Amino acid sequence: MKTLLITGFDPFDGGTINPSWEAVKLLSDTIGNFMLCKLNIPVVYGEAAEMALQEAQRVRADAIICVGQAGGRSAVTPERIAVNIRDGRIADNAGRLCSGEKIDGNGPAAYFSTLPVEKMRDAILAQNLPAAVSNSAGTYVCNDVLYTLLHKAGIPACFVHVPYLPEQGAPSLPLEQIAAALTAAIGAL
Repeated sequence: MKTLLITGFDPFDGGTINPSWEAVKLLSDTIGNFMLCKLNIPVVYGEAAEMALQEAQRVRADAIICVGQAGGRSAVTPERIAVNIRDGRIADNAGRLCSGEKIDGNGPAAYFSTLPVEKMRDAILAQNLPAAVSNSAGTYVCNDVLYTLLHKAGIPACFVHVPYLPEQGAPSLPLEQIAAALTAAIGAL
């Protein structure tokens, strides 16, 4: 079997729950050809990406999927592109507010995900769950993690944003549906 590192985030911006980590915790330990290594990462620029990189090396991951919350989205959205910028409307969980700062001063402007995001989307849709490919991982910590992994990890990686849970507001998806969508996406690899 291959090893997939899959990450989810802590709550942030005053929240008490983050559907990304809650869904990752629900996933089976094996999906398709992959044994899953699950990692909870902080909503902190730089630190989250470094934790994921270190864990990927430790477990000798063959691929990485990072999962994050995207309030306002009604579908599970594999991300196509990460950009070389940190620019958040809110501070991270360490209190750092970034505005137009490059992630890597010598890095390219952007990277494309190296896992098959369209195939992942189609697998989610085949389960009658809402999905779409997104062309922007944003400019907050989610993007920071994806850009850094694509820049440094040397293995296939992508990011998947998930909607709020119903108790967080609308639009939303129940936790079991988010986990089922992630399962379908992993099964498509």
